[in-house]
Amino acid sequence: MKIIAKTFAGLEELLAKELENIGAQDIEQGIRMVSFSGDKEMLYRANFCLRTAVKILLPIREFKADNADDVYKEVRAIEWSEYMDNDSTFMVDAVVFSEEFRHSRFAAYRVKDAIADYFREKTGRRPNVGISNPDLRINLHIAEKNVTISLDSSGESLHHRGYRVGTVAAPLNEVLAAGMIMLTGWDGESDFIDPMCGSGTILIEAALIARNIYPGVFRKEFAFERWKDFDPELFDTIYNDDSRERAFTHKIYGYDINRQAVAIAQENVKSAGVGSIVEVKQQDIRDMERPADKAIMVTNPPYGERITSEDILGLYGDIGRTLKHAFAGNDAWILSLHEECFARIGFRPSTRIVLYNGALECEFRKYQVFEGRLKERREEGMDLKTAEDRERNMKFKKKRTERTPDDREKEAEEPRLNRHNFKWGDRGADYRPDNDEHYFKSRPFERKQRDNKPKERAGRRNDRVERPKLRFDSEGRPIK
Repeated sequence: MKIIAKTFAGLEELLAKELENIGAQDIEQGIRMVSFSGDKEMLYRANFCLRTAVKILLPIREFKADNADDVYKEVRAIEWSEYMDNDSTFMVDAVVFSEEFRHSRFAAYRVKDAIADYFREKTGRRPNVGISNPDLRINLHIAEKNVTISLDSSGESLHHRGYRVGTVAAPLNEVLAAGMIMLTGWDGESDFIDPMCGSGTILIEAALIARNIYPGVFRKEFAFERWKDFDPELFDTIYNDDSRERAFTHKIYGYDINRQAVAIAQENVKSAGVGSIVEVKQQDIRDMERPADKAIMVTNPPYGERITSEDILGLYGDIGRTLKHAFAGNDAWILSLHEECFARIGFRPSTRIVLYNGALECEFRKYQVFEGRLKERREEGMDLKTAEDRERNMKFKKKRTERTPDDREKEAEEPRLNRHNFKWGDRGADYRPDNDEHYFKSRPFERKQRDNKPKERAGRRNDRVERPKLRFDSEGRPIK
């Protein structure tokens, strides 16, 4: 059967490789999606194993429609009794890219009406629509006149892994974090560092990749577990199979200047059961010491959109100085947004990849840090770019040249960083503030004693512990 895995822009190739690794067939990449074929086991395995997928959809009918009435007729013709009954609850999620269908909500209403009328005609009763936690989730996708009706086998987005017990403001999406790590090519062959770790998402995703622990192990439920043909024995076999997990002989280090963020990251690490390989401490990036062993850095510093700083450019200047003096001989990957921020790092990137952090079109840049000057190293025969780096950069340039002269003129007229009320200061200054409040304001934090400590790692699904969700802003204040 044909199956569709949805993802974020820029991660399609990674998702295709993941599908190949778990045995999927007929893999084809699209825009923010990858299609493949497989049986029921592959459907379960895709939900459980894939790190860069956000949804796994099972198409049950594809057709062309000129209007909402055509959609109604086609949907009503589906044998819905194969998928649900009168006592089931259902909901319809609509995604529309069409000039003919301008209102996605109206199209979703027509699908709901068709399903209700199907059961009313057949049994005299209609099923109820469930807004939260329905028995069956239906996906309506319209591209111009092409309509696809699918069953959503995932339910809640797959980026909701289930290991978080708390977050800071604007946490990084788990799927994006996993994709960033996989783009670097790191698979546990060296130490791993995130010097601005926030709630620890990058650290935990790195630990799961290093140990080859599948992200689905933390999930409370998948939508396919409520389907009429669900096979619990098959899924339990997939869930409890840890034969592909591996040992990790290096270490993963996380640091943050914010005391509250460090406490939350430590709790999340414990919840994920990776505390033995992940170490989180409070530390200013300016105080970072040279790693004793070879290491890679992957980080997502603030860039003034959802989280800002009193001296955003000064922060990036500190990042550049830390790389130069404490990270020579290693690679650093940084996700950020503004060119002014990247410029303050002071290094020329060897790779630039466009990634979307929510609606923000960011760049994920690789910096190869080395001793001495670039010109001298090149004269010695050092080649900073691999064949893969050059291929990525060509794709990046192609995307950038798609902008029209009107786009460039419009961008030139727009104000840049000063629209975020940053403290610019003197561009010739050192950008090193006199106190420690240069990008997060630390507040004293007292850990509350808990009666029940989190388990290192849950065994079977029934052993997992429900924990309250905590959220804090960038200054450590609870968000109610």
